Amino acid sequence: MSSERGTIALINPNTNADTTDMMVELARETLSEWTVDGYTAPFGPRMITEPVALEESVVPVVQLGHQVAEQHGADAIIVCAFGAPGRTELAEVLKIPVVGIGQAAILRAAADGPFGIATTTRMLSDSLHRLVVAHGEQARFTGIELTAAGPLALAADPDEQFRQLLDAVRRGRERGAESMIIGGGPLSATARRLRGEVDIRIVEPIPAACELVRSMLPG
Repeated sequence: MSSERGTIALINPNTNADTTDMMVELARETLSEWTVDGYTAPFGPRMITEPVALEESVVPVVQLGHQVAEQHGADAIIVCAFGAPGRTELAEVLKIPVVGIGQAAILRAAADGPFGIATTTRMLSDSLHRLVVAHGEQARFTGIELTAAGPLALAADPDEQFRQLLDAVRRGRERGAESMIIGGGPLSATARRLRGEVDIRIVEPIPAACELVRSMLPG
C-alpha cells in the first residue's frame, strides 16, 4: 500500500535483485515519508560494466518505467545505475519526475565546488565524462579516479573494493577535488563506509537522487 505522500519507483537496470533490495533500503532511509518500491530489470546484464551493456539496458528500463508509471501509479522514478540508461527516453514522455543517480550526484557535488568521480568501471569512463558534460558541470570536474581491479572482482571482495576506492578518493583529493562521487549504485554500501575514512565530502548517488526527487515533488 502506498503512503499518504505517494510512491517512488526505484528501477535497477542490472538484473541482480539483491542489489535492488540493498538500494531500496538505502533510498527508504532518505525518503521515509514516501513508499519506495524496487523493480529489477527482467533481462539484460547482471552488472553494467561496459558501454554495450549500458546500451542494452535502455529497453528494459524504458519498459519498466512505463509499467510503474501507468500501471502502478508511481509519483517519480529513480534509475539506479550511474549512467541512467533509459532516463532521457522516459523523461521525455512521462509526466512524472525521472531522475538518474549519476545526474543527481553530479549536480549535488558540483554545487559545492570541484569534484571527481571514483569508480570501478574503467570501460565506462567515456560515458561518465559525457554525463558530466551533459549536465554542464565539466568546468568543476577534476576527473575520474579508477580502481586497479575491475567491478566483478571487487564486487566479490567488499574489503578490497573499499581499499581500492579509498585510494581512488585520495587521488581525487590530491587533484583538487573537494567532493568525490562514488560512481555506481552497487557501490552504495562502500560509499557509506568511506564517509568516515576521509577528510573530503563523499557524495552517495542514491541519497543524492532521493533528495533531488524530493525537491521535484509537491509538499
